[in-house]
Amino acid sequence: MVKPLPARDEVDERFTWNRQSVFGDEGGWEKAMQEIFSRLPDLAEFKGHLGDSPDTLADWFEASERVHRLMAKVMVYSTMAYSVDVGNQESAARADRARSTAAQLGSAAAFAIPEMLQIGLPKLREWVGTAPRLAYLGHYFDRLEKLQKRVRSAEVEELLTAVSDPLASALSVHSVLANTDLKFAPAVGSDGELHEVAQGTIGALLTNPDREVRRTAFESYADQHLAMQHAMAASLAGGVKRDVFFARARRYASSLEAALEPSHIPTEVFHNVVRTFRDNVGTWHRYWRIRRKILGLEVLKPYDTRAQLSSTVLEVPYEQAVEWIVEGVAPLGDDYVAAMRKGAFEDRWVDVYPNKGKRMGAFSTGAMDTPPFIFMSYNNDIYSMSTLAHELGHSMHSYHARRTQPYVYSNYGLFQAEVASNMHQALTRRHLLATKTDPTFQVAVIEEAMANFYRYFFIMPSLARLELEVHERVERGVALTADALNKLMADLMLEVFGSEVDVSGRDRDRIGSTWAQFHTHLYSNFYVYQYATGIAAADHLVGRVAAGDEKAVESYRAFLRSAGSMYPLEGLRMAGVDMTSPEPVEAAFATLASMVDRLEKLAPPMAPATPPHEWGGVSLRPSP
Repeated sequence: MVKPLPARDEVDERFTWNRQSVFGDEGGWEKAMQEIFSRLPDLAEFKGHLGDSPDTLADWFEASERVHRLMAKVMVYSTMAYSVDVGNQESAARADRARSTAAQLGSAAAFAIPEMLQIGLPKLREWVGTAPRLAYLGHYFDRLEKLQKRVRSAEVEELLTAVSDPLASALSVHSVLANTDLKFAPAVGSDGELHEVAQGTIGALLTNPDREVRRTAFESYADQHLAMQHAMAASLAGGVKRDVFFARARRYASSLEAALEPSHIPTEVFHNVVRTFRDNVGTWHRYWRIRRKILGLEVLKPYDTRAQLSSTVLEVPYEQAVEWIVEGVAPLGDDYVAAMRKGAFEDRWVDVYPNKGKRMGAFSTGAMDTPPFIFMSYNNDIYSMSTLAHELGHSMHSYHARRTQPYVYSNYGLFQAEVASNMHQALTRRHLLATKTDPTFQVAVIEEAMANFYRYFFIMPSLARLELEVHERVERGVALTADALNKLMADLMLEVFGSEVDVSGRDRDRIGSTWAQFHTHLYSNFYVYQYATGIAAADHLVGRVAAGDEKAVESYRAFLRSAGSMYPLEGLRMAGVDMTSPEPVEAAFATLASMVDRLEKLAPPMAPATPPHEWGGVSLRPSP
């Protein structure tokens, strides 16, 4: 009998995020929505007057900030409610209303940048130097100057902002299909026991030591996505056409350029990742060979690529995971640790466990006037601990940025974001490898590392290659179909599997559906390559930070605080890494290779089950 996930209202409140800290109830949210609409006419009064005086321009920035900060709270609150129960129609309606309101606000403010450019950058810089209320905006105007050739007239900017809401429908459709309409058959263990397959459980099922659980979970999950493949392909085609539309509207040469230039990142950084990845796929082939031998299998199948390698299961309760992460990031300072611990335990930043209707994935969210919340589905294993470390890295990045920077610089790009998240994982991993010397425990930690590399140095670069190809196809006027997407995805994954993973029959279509299984990433316009740059930058910096090098720690924390006040590549140079060079990505692959070496030495072919071990309340028990 399959054990059902709890309904949302059955989850212990201690392990849910504190939505009431944003608004006390839906009435408070409605009041905020009304206030936003009441302020739109106030913003309109500035139109045509920003150049009247420095004080008028300063008044605009303050008025715009007030309403945008309130809008951010509205968005966070509605996202928090919808993500934990995507079947709740009231929450879905509020999320949709919030998106529409944000688009209206964007349209109301769209005149400002074209009007500032009409004032002229020399005059704006003069005001920055002479008007104290504008003194902090120097970097803002520098960015504006670099992007001014992409800015259209006020009327066109208003239209482009207004259409952002309907053009986001493709993502909404894909998300509803994936998180609400897909109904997965349960996985079946070799003992006949049923295991519920859901967005919040699939990760744990694919690492299960029982091969039948893995196989049936893999097949159930992929087959349901294949059942929806044509609708999902149509949605993705809509998302890519949106990207191409905006790129052409702003006169970019390509969608890739349109995605990277606003963050001041040269396209060569993207191509460095892809080239270095392709040059190093042999490391993955070697890993599959070693994995097959350790598992004692004649043939390695796709559902074995994440299988647990040890004959024991490391169970890591949430509370222990937080403690190990705290110990790992301790070099970043006592104040850093205290804030993170308080958020994870007392202030309920984290929505911890799976429940029925909870959407897939994990993310950090929040705004200037809210805590940096974390969404995840914790499964009491080391992989969940790794995800928690990752998202706490994002949240601590936001915590420092929002407490340090003025609103206009409080946000940071994805390129910076993935460095902070991967730094947490790298610090935690190094701590555990240095302090837990039992070989079985070490194998578990290396498995976590390899799972991280699997996602960020295999799946994400493969998705980045797919993303580039599908955007270029749409730019050439080629239609995107499910069959074409499945074939392209399967070909890309087979390049990394090589001859070491047996992908035959229906399994080719199943791995080909991987594009459909990433329900938000491919709608974020060249987001996924930044996982690889993030892990590379963190890997480059972690040694000196973990060693407590005061200069390295302070420069890294300065990077966290800098947020949008610096260009992303400059902020990383300040921290100590040059991401315009392929060297950091190459060095990260060297780390991956060293993990494979270490695994080969530590993990002989499946040893007999060992007696249970305990480390501070964490059990390491024999696998079933």
